[in-house]
Formats: sequence, C-alpha cells, structure tokens
Amino acid sequence: MATKSEILIVGGGVAGLALATRLGETLGKRGEARITLIDKSFSHVWKPMLHCFAAGTVQNENNRISFMSQASRHYFDFWPGEVIAVDRENRKAVLGPVQSTDGTVVLEERTVEYDALVLAIGSCANDFGTPGVAEHCLFIDNLVEANGFNEKFRLELLKAFAANKELDIAIVGGGATGTQLAAELHKALDLVRLYSFEGNPPRLKITLLEAGARILPAFPEQVSEAARKQLEHIKVEVRTGAQVSGADAGGFMLKDGSYVPATLRVWAAGVKAPTVTTRFGGLSLNRSGQVIVQPNLRSVDDERIFAMGDCSFISDEPLPPTAQVARQQAHHLARHLPALIRNGTEVPHCVFRNKGAIVALGDYNGWGTLPGGTVFGGGMFKGLSARLGHLMLYRQHQVELYGLYRGLLSCLADWIDALVKPSIRLD
Repeated sequence: MATKSEILIVGGGVAGLALATRLGETLGKRGEARITLIDKSFSHVWKPMLHCFAAGTVQNENNRISFMSQASRHYFDFWPGEVIAVDRENRKAVLGPVQSTDGTVVLEERTVEYDALVLAIGSCANDFGTPGVAEHCLFIDNLVEANGFNEKFRLELLKAFAANKELDIAIVGGGATGTQLAAELHKALDLVRLYSFEGNPPRLKITLLEAGARILPAFPEQVSEAARKQLEHIKVEVRTGAQVSGADAGGFMLKDGSYVPATLRVWAAGVKAPTVTTRFGGLSLNRSGQVIVQPNLRSVDDERIFAMGDCSFISDEPLPPTAQVARQQAHHLARHLPALIRNGTEVPHCVFRNKGAIVALGDYNGWGTLPGGTVFGGGMFKGLSARLGHLMLYRQHQVELYGLYRGLLSCLADWIDALVKPSIRLD
C-alpha cells in the first residue's frame, strides 16, 4: 500500500483554515493524503474582526472556531504549536514546545514531516524600528493581543471615570484597522452608558495618527475624506502627516517636535511577515520578511513549498495584504493541489480578481467600493448597505467553513445570544 502524501499547512487564519477544510474534504476524506494544520492557537477568528474583540463589542465565545472541532468534521489533523524552523533538505518542520500559562512545558519540541508545505502565517504590524514602540505600545495582530488590549481598556476606563478624567488613547495607523478601532472604541462607550454610570459615562479622547496625507489610503479619496469627517463627528481627532519618531510610557513623539500624550498607545501601522520566516530554511524573503513566490504561489527556492496570504509576495504582481487576496489564493491551491499530489500536474498561475473593498466604522457609517464605474459593475456604496455588506462577508466566511446548514444555525445562535447577553464585554 502506497504511503499517503503529507500536506502540512502552517497557520490557521483565513487562508490556512479554508485550505485545510477544502483539502480535507477532497484528499483527506478519500484517504489520498494526510492534511495537517499547525497553529499556535486552539481556535480561529476572522482577523478583520479583531478590532471588535479589542473594543469588547463582540463576544469571543460566539466568534471563534475550534481547530480541533473543525478538523474532526472535515478530515484533517490539527496540532497546536508554532513552526520555529524548516529543514528543507529532509522535508521536516520543527515545532517549538507548547507551554501552559504558568510556563510548564506541555509538549516538547517536535518535528513533522511533509511532502508539500503551505505557509499561511499571516502578518503583523510593522514598527519600522521606531524607538520605544515595542516596549510601550499595544498591538492587536491576534486574539491574545486584542483581548489584552480590551482588559487594559476596561480597567483604564474605570480608573479615569473614578478620577473624573478623560481616558487618552492614541492609535498610530490610519488604515482599516486603525480607523475601525477608533470608531469601535466610541461605539463601546455608547454601549457602556446603557448599563451603568448613572447617565454620566466615562469620557474618552482618541487621537488617530497617520503619517500619510490621508487615512484609508487604499480607498478612493472621497472615502478617505468621508471617513475623516465621520470620525471627527464622533470626536476622534484625526492627524494626517503625523510621523511618529518615538514612543514612551506617556505617549508619542512626532517628527515635527510635538508630543501626543496617551495612557493607551496602539500601533496599527505597517505590515510585515512574522520574523519566524527568517528561520524557514533560507527561503528568499522581501524587505518585509514575506516569502517570495512565483505567480502560482510556489516558493522561488523550493518546489515543495507554497506560501499564500499576507506572508507571501509575488514579485511580478504584488498584491495587498487583505482577507480577499488570502481567500482567493486558498481556493486556488484547494483546486489545484490535488492534481499535483495525484499525478504531479503543475499548479497554474493564481489570478487575483478584485471584487472591491468594504470598511465599516462601527454603527456610524461604512463605505464599499467595487471595480469599474457604476454601482452595479463598479462604483461606491455607503451607509447601511456598506455596513451590512461588511457583516455579510463575515457570514460568508462562517458558511464557507461550517457548511450552509451549520453556518445558518451559527447566525441564528448569534442573533439569539445577542438578545440574552450584554452587547458589550463588561467583565
């Protein structure tokens, strides 16, 4: 009996989990290959919602997908851990030890063999070596960091209320993450007043710092201007052309010599691959640490290694680090990796089809852009339709992973839960 091919997928984000689920339903279910997903967390969250977890406007329990449960239903294996090195010559990935919260080693360092390795480890914010940022700023690149910020936010808000002061928060980065977080924090404050504080809720001062000429630079200029006006309407101070030169325990220093005081300092600027890519067997990387791949997503150095999503870089046609790109690349590999495994058929080039973009500022406003020149076939929409569109992207993601029946049940469960539990995290 022929030995099964081993397909190892590293990273359970939008791309990694979608690929593992689809390959499990084809190669895994038929016994043609063993599909193994590796992630340092035990559950998946949709990364475009991390700002909601950080603000506490979304309940974690309702919006996480257990890797173990998903694996059991879709014919793939899951192992917790972080790949800390890749031995390309012997086709082995090295997993670092798994530790409990008190530092006890639960699983020792291990190795996992592969015939094909797919890297989907996502990205993180890029501090560009700015002094003090790593030591004094909070990040929301994953669920652990988002929950950590939320805990600090709630405690500092309570402290400021008791002292009859404003809570100062400064966010660096005027992209989708920074702008949406600023709006979501104000939404959290609006929700808090429903539960306590005798009609006199805590006061919040948010400053959004963007080094460029406008916020949301990936969107048309009219969207950037409309978003700025909306943020200013809810009392967010938006400062463009504000280049941060350093951070300390009290705030940010700007290159123009000014200082922005802030009790909570969030860094949401720039994108780079996790530094662990430098230990992946000498694979070619760009300046941001992304793995350089061919248009078919195969590494330029190794025919057995693929990379997709934010951690990959196609030199011929660089693509933005968005969930839309990651999802399309995952679907492409899910369609063509089976033929590669079965008979060695080369994976064709992956062609990205831009379907537009949506940004939603809490319950206040939203904008969506479509390719082309008219609303149907291109153009822009805003308001409720854009905010509903943003929600539907998440529901689509749920249905894709759960299947139609369980996906719809999940939506119903969320709706029922919203009627019972507080609409904001209070503890």
